[in-house]
Amino acid sequence: MRRRKAATRQLTPDVKYNSELITKLINTVMISGKKSVAEKIVYGALDIIGEQVKDMEPLEVFLQALDNAKPRLEVKSRRVGGATYQVPLEIPSNRQGTIGMRWMVTYSRGRKGKPMREALAGEIMDAFNNTGATVKKKDDTHKMAAANKAFAHYRW
Repeated sequence: MRRRKAATRQLTPDVKYNSELITKLINTVMISGKKSVAEKIVYGALDIIGEQVKDMEPLEVFLQALDNAKPRLEVKSRRVGGATYQVPLEIPSNRQGTIGMRWMVTYSRGRKGKPMREALAGEIMDAFNNTGATVKKKDDTHKMAAANKAFAHYRW
């Protein structure tokens, strides 16, 4: 390995749900360091989810949605003798959650004409129900990895 591994910092749990994952979601939603705005968006989205799903806690719904959105495999480009191959790789668990969260936030930003908290709530509910753009992206990523299984021996 050429360089040292970056040290992972410990996140402080959020104030409302006491969850590090919610803090991570707030940090993913945050733009230009505006944390209070990001908190309002995330907590607003979780309140909307709480109104829609009566029999479960909003945090449980989010955790299930994130689990449905997590990709297990990805493809990375690898050059071998002038040719570039898409090599399927298993993703470490901490990166799975990060990618799933990033996709949720990205696709909720793509839902135009709605406030961000409603868009985020909609995307989380879609992922919870195994539908929507985030789950489709995960399925497409898995399909690409399965299609390139022949190049798995180029793993490094």
